[in-house]
Amino acid sequence: MFEDKKILLGVTGSIAAYKAILLVRLLIKEGAEVKVVITKAAADFVSPLVLTTLSKNIVLQDLSTNSEWANHVQLGRWADAFIIAPLTCNTLAKMATGLCDNLLMATYLSATCPIILAPAMDEDMWKHPSTQRNIQITKSYGNRIINVNSGELASGLFGEGRMAEPEQIIDYLKEYFLGTKELFGKKVLITAGPTYEAIDPVRFISNHSSGKMGFALAEELSFKGASVTLVTGPTKESAKSSSIKRIDVVSANDMYTACLEHASESDIIIMSAAVADYTPVVVAKDKIKKKEDSWEISLTKTKDILSSIGQIKKANQFLVGFALETNNEKENALQKLKNKNADCIVLNSLNDENAGFGYDTNKVTLLDKSGEVIEFGLKSKNEVAKDIVSYIISKVND
Repeated sequence: MFEDKKILLGVTGSIAAYKAILLVRLLIKEGAEVKVVITKAAADFVSPLVLTTLSKNIVLQDLSTNSEWANHVQLGRWADAFIIAPLTCNTLAKMATGLCDNLLMATYLSATCPIILAPAMDEDMWKHPSTQRNIQITKSYGNRIINVNSGELASGLFGEGRMAEPEQIIDYLKEYFLGTKELFGKKVLITAGPTYEAIDPVRFISNHSSGKMGFALAEELSFKGASVTLVTGPTKESAKSSSIKRIDVVSANDMYTACLEHASESDIIIMSAAVADYTPVVVAKDKIKKKEDSWEISLTKTKDILSSIGQIKKANQFLVGFALETNNEKENALQKLKNKNADCIVLNSLNDENAGFGYDTNKVTLLDKSGEVIEFGLKSKNEVAKDIVSYIISKVND
């Protein structure tokens, strides 16, 4: 997969440095040529001998050894990509300020290849304002950040700050090297999954949406080079691409708020979530006991996210809605297309076998505001996502 690719790996002094061993193995397995630069602190966490053996190149640590000089300028020009994983809070601060006190920093400052950073630190350090400022500064230099994971940390706490797993970094590189860039520079907002409308602390109203279609679209959009923000309701689905910004919400109102916050900055907006149309007027503070023979719940309409965005849509924005219908499918979808001021409606019907909620396959029809109707046969949701994204590219890049 990475044949003819030269990867320079920088390792800094974090407990997550042990992951560099597996990362080197995976890079070599994918066919890449790998060289490793480590800091002195990193050598306390991972053996340079192990990294040398796996990479088949001597691990570099010092600017000079005896009479030999480590040519950091040549290293930065040799690589097709320079990955720093793990990236500590300390090295991040040096990168933001341009401090150069070791071989890794000298290589970073003279590198002409793309820089990809995989931070690793405890949650409080990760969320500290100075760290977040340094992240933004390094991003402004053109560096790429692989998002941290949530989970158990070295401190014993649970939270954000875990370095991306080696497999995630490999997926990121595949996307970077192999992904097409038709949507490079485009910002995309997409919704996925169901919403939960609370009745009481233990009950809620929802639907059978799994979120699979929305996540497949987010992955394909990211693969095409777009900057993707995914607003998702409760789902078991996860995004493989660490470059996708995920925002988890619960209720229709939560999703409305998140979407309106990001809509104005988006070039493409895709509303694929199955948002509840109604929500309880009153949410009980305590669990409602089973006492009466019958029980009535008063419901009220939720805010219409697609319609709200359609009302404020700018001329240069492309808005896509979804319609899941059971009868009069095309008529209802065309009415939705008109009423919501969308550019396209993706129609799928529960009458189609193996399509819709819960399935790994789907069958859709695209209804364009220009009157164009494009029908696709039953396919995997990943293939459906490719069809939809290809259509969108043809419109926004026309």
